[in-house]
Amino acid sequence: MEQQTWDTVRRLVAWLDAESRPMSPEVARLLRVLKISEEAGEVAEAVHGALGGNPRKGASHTWADVERELCDVILTAMVALASLTPDARKVFEEHVSCVADRSLG
Repeated sequence: MEQQTWDTVRRLVAWLDAESRPMSPEVARLLRVLKISEEAGEVAEAVHGALGGNPRKGASHTWADVERELCDVILTAMVALASLTPDARKVFEEHVSCVADRSLG
C-alpha cells in the first residue's frame, strides 16, 4: 500500500488517541481490535441485504454497500494494527509477502 495510506492511518490513530474517552493504552488497543468484528458484522448485514436474504427487509442494500463495508473492515484492521505497532506497514507487507509465497509459490 502507498505511504500516503499509512500516513492517513497514523493520523487516524492519533485522532482516536486524542479524542477517545480516557482509558489505558491496553484497553484502547483491545477496543480497536474488537471494532473489526463489529465492522465485519456490517459486511454480513450488507450481503444479506444485497441478496434480499431477510424477507422482512427485502433488498435493503446494494453491492456498493458491501464494497464500502469491506473498506471499513480493512481500514479498521489497519488502524488496529497501527495501534499495536509503529511498524504496521512493514508488518503488513511482510505478512502479505509470506502469504503470497506460501499460496502462489
